[in-house]
Amino acid sequence: MSEPPVVIKTVDNGPYQVKGPVKVVDHENNVYELGPGRTRLLCRCGLSAKKPFCDGSHAREGFTAADRATPAETQ
Repeated sequence: MSEPPVVIKTVDNGPYQVKGPVKVVDHENNVYELGPGRTRLLCRCGLSAKKPFCDGSHAREGFTAADRATPAETQ
């Protein structure tokens, strides 16, 4: 049986949306497990007080980043 895919989506002017199953490990080796079907938001603006997770600071501070992924063959 194959595992469900991990999906990482950028939210315009917001965080990375990560849908599991994944394991996030921070710089102090704290582990955050994300089971299948679970979604977490990871900070992309650098302003969150709950890093690596999003706390909505991007909206309060006016963070903008509507970049699109570039296909690998054009990088």
